[in-house]
Amino acid sequence: MVAGDESHYEQPPKPDERPERRGSGKLLRRSTASLVVFVLVLAAVSNQFDLGRKWLGWDYPSPVTEPAEVAPPPGLNLPAASPATVVAEETEDQTADPDAVRRALARLVSSKKLGRHVRVAVDQLSDGTSVYEHGVGPAIPASTMKMVTAMAALETLGPSHRFATTVVAGANSRQVVLVGGGDPLLGRAPVPGDVYPDRADLKTLAKATAKSLQRLGRDSIRIRYDDSLFTGPAVSRDWSPSYIPDNVVSPISALWVDDGREEAGLGERSDDPAAAAAQVFADALAKEKIEVLGKPKPAVAATDAIEFAVVRSAPLEQIVQLTLEVSNNEAAEVLFRHVAIAEGEPASFSGGSAAVTAVLERLGVETRGQRIHDGSGLSRDDRLSPDTLLSVIGLAASDDHPELRSVVVDLPVAGFTGSLAYRFEAGDDAGLGRVRAKTGTLTGVQGLAGVVTDLDGTELSFVAIADRVKVSNTLTAQVLLDKIAAALAGCSCGSTT
Repeated sequence: MVAGDESHYEQPPKPDERPERRGSGKLLRRSTASLVVFVLVLAAVSNQFDLGRKWLGWDYPSPVTEPAEVAPPPGLNLPAASPATVVAEETEDQTADPDAVRRALARLVSSKKLGRHVRVAVDQLSDGTSVYEHGVGPAIPASTMKMVTAMAALETLGPSHRFATTVVAGANSRQVVLVGGGDPLLGRAPVPGDVYPDRADLKTLAKATAKSLQRLGRDSIRIRYDDSLFTGPAVSRDWSPSYIPDNVVSPISALWVDDGREEAGLGERSDDPAAAAAQVFADALAKEKIEVLGKPKPAVAATDAIEFAVVRSAPLEQIVQLTLEVSNNEAAEVLFRHVAIAEGEPASFSGGSAAVTAVLERLGVETRGQRIHDGSGLSRDDRLSPDTLLSVIGLAASDDHPELRSVVVDLPVAGFTGSLAYRFEAGDDAGLGRVRAKTGTLTGVQGLAGVVTDLDGTELSFVAIADRVKVSNTLTAQVLLDKIAAALAGCSCGSTT
């Protein structure tokens, strides 16, 4: 024994103490502790997944699906529930006064800084009654076009629709095919838990694929990729030739990662998004101990191919929210093609145009004077009348079409969210938080379209587009449109019915 160190010293056992019995006691204590832990874990799992009722037939309200029916513990006396107090008194219905709206807007809409073609229109949101109109003819919608695309997608596919990216293979094949399902938000890797909406990703897909291959005893594979869901050119002939090299938009593909960028975030756009995505998948599969033979090559998956793995996108309504809030060009163009598929048209720019127009007409939306060349509004040849946009807003806000509600409720909020987060620094302060609107911006074009509640509680829909703005007046015109929307918010434009 080392002097001063008692850590290695043991008292000799007394005559009636047997080391083997001490060991048995320790074993018993450990076994008891393990049993307690096991019971606790079993109870937690049973509670989480409601196994008591499913497996054991216990007849009690589930805390998972029926929390309000679960009885309080014995001895706990809870007061009877009472109706919640009124937070805000119900206001009387208001109808918009056209004269009040005109007085609020007259000076602003006549500003020469807005250029020679200005279209401003205001409707009463409740019934679509027109209360103000300035200018004539259709206008270049720019990104307000995304509202039309979003509505058509929600109408044809439904708010809960999800897009699948799959990996398939033939029964005896030594290769797998990565099949693009047109997921606009597909990523390289899982996003952090605080990112909304959640995204499907190729890293997760690779892990699932590796498990399927390992179950078959395969440790090497060739990769092919299929982006044939979309047809036609990936870049619109109606776009400025500078859009791709200037990093404005990616070539549109049914298979890509991170909006067709070379890296997550705001990286450069890929010239071939599908090939780039396939390489990302191959690299992820290699990290799962699957040898990838050669480079991924394009192919078309067989119709009878066996599904190895799948990842699914967030629900469409969440994709629409992101598309409208940050004005995502790529997502809008992908949704444009999905509308075409749903309507039996080719999944191309021309097919999307025909399909979206058909959906609008079926819903009774005004389409006179419109020309739709894309889903994002990047084309300067696009044309929409204010009546079209107002009709879209009115339908989305109506009780008759709850499936379209995202087109209105997910618009950017003035001074708070999305593309309006840093706007509305000028004009009536009432605009902050009271205006929800989609922005529209191209060189020489400034637009806003959305909804606003005035000081009387009058709900209005509005469109304001100036499409012949001098480049030198770009920022001034943008501020003027903010002031127009803010003026509606700060107006007492209603009259009690």
